[in-house]
Amino acid sequence: MYRIFWVEDDETIAKLVRRHLEKWDYDVHVVQKFDAVMSEFASFDPQLVLMDIGLPFYNGYHWCTEIRRVSKGPVVFLSSAADNMNIVMAVSMGADDFIAKPFDLDVLTVKIQAIIRRCYDFGANNSVLEHNGAMLNISDATITYDDKRLELTKNELKILQTLFDNKERIVSRSLLMEKLWESGAYVDENTLSVNVNRLRKKLDSIGLESFIVTKKGLGYRLG
Repeated sequence: MYRIFWVEDDETIAKLVRRHLEKWDYDVHVVQKFDAVMSEFASFDPQLVLMDIGLPFYNGYHWCTEIRRVSKGPVVFLSSAADNMNIVMAVSMGADDFIAKPFDLDVLTVKIQAIIRRCYDFGANNSVLEHNGAMLNISDATITYDDKRLELTKNELKILQTLFDNKERIVSRSLLMEKLWESGAYVDENTLSVNVNRLRKKLDSIGLESFIVTKKGLGYRLG
């Protein structure tokens, strides 16, 4: 079941589209908090985004730009502002398509099916994890915070992914070593410490000070 993230402030249209797409076996999440779109985006981890232009707080162009910082997944604009300027603006911001309102639900469904087929037939992974404003993109091994983007090594990605996956818990050193061992790297206690300390310095450079917290005798957790 593919997940669709629906950024639309008109509740009538949102409910209509969601119910229609759910009949086609799509899992649809309609945004609830328009000042925290990226938090909901990261929690839902969608394969496709439907985006209106006129929204509370920030417009759809703003949120498309923010999504493009952390994900390569398809974004489709749905808007009544379908003049050439808005269409050009949407595409230049990273949109994959623009559908004018009012639209036919069957045409919308066919376009969504075509985009998903084109983007995911080869198993692309666009997973994004979020913690306190930091966005970890698994697909391209980057972490983004406060408009700053950091490229990660294979080991650094493994460490952060494990911490993000267990962000409510303390992660033991032994579990982290097991995850790094899966990556093909030889890891002992000292090697793990070196990797974590190096990663901390890199995170500091984009404003994520104390992002990895040491719990003495237990392991690590996200701060």
